[in-house]
Amino acid sequence: MTVVPGTFTVRVMVTDVWDQVVLAVTPATTVAEVKREALSRALRRAGIALEDYIVKFQGAQVLDESVGVADLGAGPNSPFIVLPLRRQAVR
Repeated sequence: MTVVPGTFTVRVMVTDVWDQVVLAVTPATTVAEVKREALSRALRRAGIALEDYIVKFQGAQVLDESVGVADLGAGPNSPFIVLPLRRQAVR
């Protein structure tokens, strides 16, 4: 992955597939953009209902996904988690 000056990488764990995605972002990249890109790369399908997923950063749910990642305090190699809004039944 090539990192352009002014960008840094963040790690996003998508729990639906237990896959970690590394994304290059700018400080102004919104959490919603991070969620959309991580889900699209990890799930590899179109038509993903973004409202069915939440994002967590430092153990807390990000309630306003329109904020930039730098506004949350994220820096290089910061971890995010994208998980389903509703808990999955275990069989």
